[in-house]
Amino acid sequence: MSKRTAFRNSSKAVLRTRAAVVAAGLGASVALGSGVALAADTTATVSEFPAFASVVALDDALNTQAATQLKVAEKEKQAAEQAKRDAAKRADEARKQAEEARKQAEASRKRADGWVAPVAGYQIGQPFGKAGSMWAHKHSGQDLVVGTGTAVMSVHGGTVVKAGPNGGGDGPAYGNAIVIKHDNNTYSQYAHLSQVKVSVGQTVTTGQVIGLSGSTGNSSGPHLHFEIRTTPNYGSGIEPVGFLKAHGENL
Repeated sequence: MSKRTAFRNSSKAVLRTRAAVVAAGLGASVALGSGVALAADTTATVSEFPAFASVVALDDALNTQAATQLKVAEKEKQAAEQAKRDAAKRADEARKQAEEARKQAEASRKRADGWVAPVAGYQIGQPFGKAGSMWAHKHSGQDLVVGTGTAVMSVHGGTVVKAGPNGGGDGPAYGNAIVIKHDNNTYSQYAHLSQVKVSVGQTVTTGQVIGLSGSTGNSSGPHLHFEIRTTPNYGSGIEPVGFLKAHGENL
């Protein structure tokens, strides 16, 4: 081999070596670039996760808040409806109480304006105007037969003008007796009582208990002798059954 040929072969070997080194370098660069790019992409994707997580957390918080507000609103609605029902119930109870009070007031007014029987659970005894040996003249009242101790009531509101033994001043034949003056200038008398529970000058109401029945005075047994008079005194009596009937009470 000539020197020139040897030199050319040597130069080609060097060129091939340099080309291999360049290629290797270029491959490394390409590989390194791809890695850097991939790393960059991966970094970019990872960097997006916190933002996505924040959006999800915010959405959950908003949903939770909305649900809580709905529950609060529902409770407030239920409370308002219950308050409305309670108010309606109270109003209804108030109306019932007012109606009951009105009825009681009306009943009280009727009792005050009306007349009642002087005793309850009685049997009709000797009538007004009957002649007999029991009386100096004809019978001056209506006998109502009841047991001793039966409550005796004022037939109408008024003022007590006589009360006590000796017929309250009308004589011993009446025993313990009471006379009451009423607002229509009539008088009611109650005789043969076992007890007197009112005194002269006392105001009484319709149906008020004024004494207890008995058999004091000129009496053949327990009963109430009842009179309606035009004056407070004996001798002015009128037929009591018809009088009470005219005033809405039947004996």
